[in-house]
This record gives sequence, structure tokens and C-alpha cells, in this order.
Amino acid sequence: MTPMKRNIAPLCGALAALMLVAASAEAQMPRGQHYDSRYSHNHYYANRGAYFGAVPGRPYALAGGRYYYSGGVWYGRRGPGFVVIGPPLGVFVPVLPPYYTTVWVGGVPYYYANETYYTWDPAQNGYETVAPPDAAPDAAPATTQPPPSDDVYIYPQNGQSAEQQSNDKYECHKWANSQTGYDPTQSSGGVSPDEAADKRAGYQRAMRACLEGRGYSVR
Repeated sequence: MTPMKRNIAPLCGALAALMLVAASAEAQMPRGQHYDSRYSHNHYYANRGAYFGAVPGRPYALAGGRYYYSGGVWYGRRGPGFVVIGPPLGVFVPVLPPYYTTVWVGGVPYYYANETYYTWDPAQNGYETVAPPDAAPDAAPATTQPPPSDDVYIYPQNGQSAEQQSNDKYECHKWANSQTGYDPTQSSGGVSPDEAADKRAGYQRAMRACLEGRGYSVR
């Protein structure tokens, strides 16, 4: 065997092995389903356009029966049956899919499953389907890592009551917000993303100084 043929033989063997692995993975893919790996979500869902005589699982009828929702998959009527569709935006669902991934964009949590994003709306007591939050050119990058917590833990050193602690914490929050412009109850602290880190640090320093001045140990 010539040297060139000896060099090609291992490459052909490796290529054949890769093709075998790919064919095996494709064979294991549930028929009529796709694998959603975005954000390491890693779950299977029915393909859009798939037709069902009845909606699988325990579906919710929404928007006056125009849409049906079950297990993170959306359905619309077609003839006597149902077809898998893309998520209609602005529709509220009472529960999230059984499997979902929390995605943070600009400090705001979104719930992701099957190429669909949901946000919680307390006024509606439900989850609304929304456009991808990171689609805009100037949007903050999406991440599965939650933002740093702004919770402040205080320990009364002068026997302050629970009511007094609550009042002091709220008044110090208002003062720290007035000093820094940062408000942890708002998305990105209510400031531009490029200022958020510095403003947040300033807010925490102000909170600590205010609370320690009122007789608390702050952690």
C-alpha cells in the first residue's frame, strides 16, 4: 500500500464513523418532532404543521377557542382536527409549559420553551406570549444566569420592631434612589444598561450607610 493510501484509510474510517453516529442520532429523533436546544433547553416538541385529530394532553382553549395550548405546543383548528402552529403573540396562558428555561434580558425574566417566550403579568394573573426579547438590534444579550440580587439583609442592633425595620428599609431605599437614580424594582434599575453596574454599586453603598446610621448591621 502506498503512503498516500495509508494516510487516507484512517480518514475514511473516521468519516464513516461520524456518518454512522449522525444516522443513529437521526434514527433516535422522535418522528414528527424537533429538538429545541436553545439556551440548553433540550426538549422535543411536535413540528409546526403536524396534524392531530385531537389536541394531545390536557389542552387549554384560549382566545374564544381560536387557539389551543398543551405542553408548550400551540394548535389551531383545521377541518375536523388540529394543526401545530407558531405561538400567537399577546395571548395569556394560565400555566407555563411543564419544561421551561428562565432567560434574563436586561434584568427581566422571560420563560422560554419551544421557540416561545412568556412573561408574567400580575394584572392578568397569567403568562403572556411575547416577541423574542433579544431580537431588537439594541437589545441586551439574553442569558440564563440571573442578575445579581439587590436584596439587603438587616439585623437590628437597638431592638427595632419588624414594623420599624420595614419603615426604615423603605425610607433608606427612597433616599438611596434619590441619591443615585438607581431603583432595583425597575428593569436595569431604571437606568441605561451601561450605567447599571456603577449605579447599582452606588445604590448599595447608600443603602448600607443609611441603614447603619439607623442602628442596623447590614449584610
